[in-house]
Amino acid sequence: MDTIKAQGSPYIHISFVCFLPLIFQKKREPPELPCKIETELDRIGSLPAYVIDQILSQLPIRDAVRTSVLSRKWRYKWATIPHLVFDSQCVSFSQDQTLVKNKLVNIVDHVLLLHNGPILKFKLSHRDLLGVSDIDRWILHVSRICIKEFILEIWKGQRYKVPSSLFSCQNLIHLELFNCLLKPPSTFKGFRHLKSLDLQHITLSQDVFENLISSCPLLERLTLMNFDGFTHLKIDAPNLQFFDIGGVFDDVIFENTFHLALVSIGLYVNVKTELPMAPGNSGKLLRFFVHLPHIRRLEVQSYFLKYLAIGNVPSRLPRPCADLNYLSIRINFNDLEECLAALCLLRSSPNLQELEMLARPEDNCIGVLTNFWDDDHWNSMFPQLQIVKIVGISGIKSELEFINFVLSNSPALERMTVKPASADGGWDMLKELLRFRRASVQAEVIFLDP
Repeated sequence: MDTIKAQGSPYIHISFVCFLPLIFQKKREPPELPCKIETELDRIGSLPAYVIDQILSQLPIRDAVRTSVLSRKWRYKWATIPHLVFDSQCVSFSQDQTLVKNKLVNIVDHVLLLHNGPILKFKLSHRDLLGVSDIDRWILHVSRICIKEFILEIWKGQRYKVPSSLFSCQNLIHLELFNCLLKPPSTFKGFRHLKSLDLQHITLSQDVFENLISSCPLLERLTLMNFDGFTHLKIDAPNLQFFDIGGVFDDVIFENTFHLALVSIGLYVNVKTELPMAPGNSGKLLRFFVHLPHIRRLEVQSYFLKYLAIGNVPSRLPRPCADLNYLSIRINFNDLEECLAALCLLRSSPNLQELEMLARPEDNCIGVLTNFWDDDHWNSMFPQLQIVKIVGISGIKSELEFINFVLSNSPALERMTVKPASADGGWDMLKELLRFRRASVQAEVIFLDP
C-alpha cells in the first residue's frame, strides 16, 4: 500500500495495486457484480490529479500507457509523466534482437510523439540496445526541452557517438553515459548546472576530459569507470564531494577539491614503484592528499596503493587526515613499498573508526617481508578504531604480524573480522589469532570461512 500526502491534507492511503486487474484484465465472462466494478471505476476516475500522478510515477512506462483505458480522466494522463524510463520492462527479452529493437523504437517514438508537458528525466537502457541512429532523433527531441536528468546505456556493440545536440542541454543536473564516445562541438562551454556525472566504458580525449570537468562548476559527484582516450586525470572541481574511479591511468591530480569527502580509486594495472620522479617533485602520496583536507572515506583499490608508493614516502603526512573515519586498502603484505605507504596512511588518520584491509598476493613477489609490523613505528595508538575487516589473507607471517599489531594498539576495538582466501591452514591461523594480545577487553575476533 502506498501513502500519498497532499499539501495541507491528511494522509490518503491508496492501494492502487487492486486497480491493476481492472486495467489489464482480459475480457472473459461478464462480471458477477457489475455495479461493484462501476463503483470502483468511478472511484478511480474521481481520484485527485496529484494521486494519479503518484500512481503513474510508480508504473513502468508500458503499464502507464495502458491506464488510458480506465476512464476519460485517465485517457491521456500518462502523456504528462515527467520521468520517462525505457528499459527492459518496456520490451521483454527475446532471441530476435531485430524484433526487440523495432518494438523499443516504436514505443519510444509513440511516447515522445504524444507526450505533452515537461520531460525532466529521460532514461534509455535495454540489454539488447545497440547504438541505433534513432537515438540521435530522441536526443535531439529532449534537447529542445528543459531536461534535467539524462541516462543512456548502450549495452552492446561499439561505442555510440553522442550527437552534438546533447551538449546543448544546459539545464542538466545528472548525466549518465555507458559505452559512448564523446566529442563535444567547439562551441560547448560546459554544463553550468550539472551536479552528477557518471561515465562508464567511455571514450574521450585528454583535452575533452579536462575541459568537461573544469567547465562544470557545480559538479558534486563524479564516477569514471573503464575509460580510454586519456591517461592523466586532472580533477579541478571546487564543489566535488564524491569521486569514484576505476580504470587504467598514469596519473591523478586534484586541484581545488577542498570539499571532496568520499574517494574510491582503483588502478587496474600493476605499476613499478621504481619509476623516476622529476627533480624537486615530492612522492605521489604527498601530492595526492594536498587538496584533500576534509576527506572522510577513502578506498584504495586494485593496484592504486602501489601508485601511491612511487617516490618518497614520508613516515606521516604533513597534515593529518583529521576527518578520515573509514579506510579500505588493497595491499600486498609482502611488498615493502606498499606497506610503507599503508603505514603512512594509518599514521596520518588519528580519528579512524573503521579499517578494511584486502590482501592482494602476487606470485612474482620476491622474498618474504617479516618483522615490519613488529618494529616500533608508532608514537600513538588507534584511539578510536572500532571495526576492522581483514579479507583474503593466506596466513603468511607479515599478515599475522599486522593483525597482531592492530589488536595490540586498538583500545576501543569492538570487532575484528578475518576471512582467509582459502581453507588451507585455517585451523593453524585461528590458533595463532587466539594467542594475540588485545588492547581492548571488549574486542571480538570473528574468523569466517572463505
